[in-house]
Amino acid sequence: MTDNRQLQKMALDFSNDPHKRYNILTGEWMLVSPHRTKRPWQGKVEKPPVTDRPKHDPKCYLCPGNVRANGTQTPVYEATYVFNNDFGALIPNTSKASYKKGLLKAAGEKGICRVICFSPDHSLTLPDMSIEAIEKVIDLWQSEYKELGSKKFIKHVQIFENKGATMGCSNPHPHGQIWAQSSIPQEVVKKSKQQKKYWRANNQSLLQAYLTQELEEKERLVCENEHFVALVPFWAVWPYEAMIIPRRHFQHIGQLTAAEKTAYAAILKDLTQRFDKVFDISFPYSSGIHQAPTDGKAHPEWHFHMAFYPPLLRSATVKKFMVGYEMFANPQRDITAEMAAAKLRG
Repeated sequence: MTDNRQLQKMALDFSNDPHKRYNILTGEWMLVSPHRTKRPWQGKVEKPPVTDRPKHDPKCYLCPGNVRANGTQTPVYEATYVFNNDFGALIPNTSKASYKKGLLKAAGEKGICRVICFSPDHSLTLPDMSIEAIEKVIDLWQSEYKELGSKKFIKHVQIFENKGATMGCSNPHPHGQIWAQSSIPQEVVKKSKQQKKYWRANNQSLLQAYLTQELEEKERLVCENEHFVALVPFWAVWPYEAMIIPRRHFQHIGQLTAAEKTAYAAILKDLTQRFDKVFDISFPYSSGIHQAPTDGKAHPEWHFHMAFYPPLLRSATVKKFMVGYEMFANPQRDITAEMAAAKLRG
């Protein structure tokens, strides 16, 4: 018969035992190796990011009044500003033709890419902006989702931000992007499948059920307010990965109430300020909003959320690389979600 000592030995120790974790939103597994946090580091060390920037840079094509690379003059905007990306990855007038030859397949992909300037002040980032200023960014996200999503050939609108040179951001001016396209991208397809399966079986949002459990356990919570919760997801891959989930189940950003919009701005500021305090620098990350596709179908299963993938691992100059095992097998991390959440809370 198994005694209590044997049961204790068999139980998973998340702080020391290598283990797998399941991502409920994608149906995929990832590997956690917490014991590796004790190993010495001899990897690449990046240069710390430059943080001293002027309010207006005459060489920056996103600053008010400056001329962009294609000769267009950026207007003297006073809050937010959006324009079609001069070098967009997607264009609306591409060929719609498809290609098939043996096992090879391809198809034209139409779309629209836009750039959103968060502020006319070149020196700012989202955590530096006021809640009122961030609300204006959310206003623009809402109007762009509605306007782009209403076009017949657009099936999905992806709102995202790459912050910092470490994330490949080519311009330090506070800005994000929107890629709207004629098909639904793979990550969204996976999340749609998982959420729909749970909705049909339980008549409840998958993230609503997940959030209820996280609020009970509290281990991975970072910050919260009346309408939103920020946490490190149980299946997080990036060292300080985080997710913002609304307490109320709704499908897309256009459904925010006035109170929820203010609360969303507040938790965006709170979470990103916590990022900056981890290593006392302007924290780089890629963030993205996931919400219902704009394909004209009802998506009651979808639960709006926003994810943040910061790459920094051990310090302001050491980042995580997705290489080797991650490229050929599946994602892996050393710092557990619980460790990261504790650090962000503190």
